Amino acid sequence: MGKAIFVSYKYSDSKVFLLPGIFGITTARDYVDELADLLEQGDYLYKGEDDGESMGTLQDSTIASKLGDKIFRSSVTIVLISKGMRNEYVQDKDQWIPWEISYSLKEQSRDGGNSKTNAVLAVVLPDEFGSYTYYITENPSCDSITYHTNTLFEILRLNMFNHKKKEDNIRHCNGAKIYEGSPSYIPSVKWENFKNNIDYFIGLAVTARQNINEYELIKTV
Repeated sequence: MGKAIFVSYKYSDSKVFLLPGIFGITTARDYVDELADLLEQGDYLYKGEDDGESMGTLQDSTIASKLGDKIFRSSVTIVLISKGMRNEYVQDKDQWIPWEISYSLKEQSRDGGNSKTNAVLAVVLPDEFGSYTYYITENPSCDSITYHTNTLFEILRLNMFNHKKKEDNIRHCNGAKIYEGSPSYIPSVKWENFKNNIDYFIGLAVTARQNINEYELIKTV
């Protein structure tokens, strides 16, 4: 049986690039439909729902139950990074994505079974102008990439560049420190690259999961 994939995303975010065949406004949800098709072409089982329900009136126990049920039987979480995914005027704990990442990282016991921490992959969607620069800046002169993790939810940011020995594998260029190898438990990839080689990029996240003890994980919102 293939890997079960849970997808975390901001349902209504329209700050994404227009997809072919979409009439009207394209949202992150439209990318999920295309992602589901890609996953079904491979050896994967798609799991995922929208974030349409408000968290305002939900108790922590209710959130735990809902997310535990959805995520328990998955082994990989794909989080779609989009320009408008995070509402900066609302606390992280009152938005769905941080909780989905939290429960993806936690080990759970349910119905007599146990789940392990999921592998997690960040797939970055192009913004409404077709650009990735809101999160990714390429530095050709240094053959490196800058990830603007300060724009993300805290739980995502803290689980990137969190390898316990990341300082052992660095180089310097133009005054900048560049981390080599696999410094992040949650690696990031552009949508256009991911869709052309989904097995490879999911494999990167799975490899990090296999080496989980090398990373300092933060699992709480």
